[in-house]
Amino acid sequence: MLEIKNLHVKLEEEDKQILKGVNLTVGAGQVHAIMGPNGSGKSTLSYVLSGRGGYEVTEGAATLNGTDLLDLEPEERAAAGLFLAFQYPVEIPGVGNMTFLRTAVNAQRKARGEDELSATDFLKVIRAKAKDLQIDAEMLKRPVNVGFSGGEKKRNEILQMAMLEPKMCILDETDSGLDVDAMKLVADGVNALRDAGRSFLVITHYQRLLDHIKPDVVHIMADGKIIKTGGPELALEVENNGYADLLEERV
Repeated sequence: MLEIKNLHVKLEEEDKQILKGVNLTVGAGQVHAIMGPNGSGKSTLSYVLSGRGGYEVTEGAATLNGTDLLDLEPEERAAAGLFLAFQYPVEIPGVGNMTFLRTAVNAQRKARGEDELSATDFLKVIRAKAKDLQIDAEMLKRPVNVGFSGGEKKRNEILQMAMLEPKMCILDETDSGLDVDAMKLVADGVNALRDAGRSFLVITHYQRLLDHIKPDVVHIMADGKIIKTGGPELALEVENNGYADLLEERV
């Protein structure tokens, strides 16, 4: 599904290398988690994959189902099936949630050569998915994320993901700032979307999210590289012992 080979990335405005040779393969239907100390490059990886500006790829490649991601514009990456849930979802005053979602869904359907959803069909689908995520119908009428709590913003992003039905979902510290109940709701929404044709890359600092979203593979990232890969037990090891031992192993 996602293949990253020897990816090196630096900031465009200053000669600072952030990613220093990332190698990662995520198979179809798999959930991979990336953990690591602050400044290790986790969020930068998510930004580069989604096409955010300000970064320069100096070496390496990234493909989604065999398609070169790095050659595509951000909207083309989205139409190809890539989705990024932000650590801090932005507010968009003046743009209604329903309008935003219907426009996004139909833009992607059009880019893939599919028929656009009628207003009636869209309404049926979004009401059903919002109900599953315990999103109040009133939230759908409000401007995107405006006045939403942290938990509501994150659930709204999972609703976007449910509506867009991407193939590769990247969650950038989606548990950040959530209480236990909100985190469980978000995790339930993610788990409901797991299937053989959809993969997840979950970036997190904490084992607690991985108690709810069970990963197949856990990677530890430090200083712009993945330094260790293992099963779910690796996340427990980090929770209990921190990163110091793993960083020492690398020296």
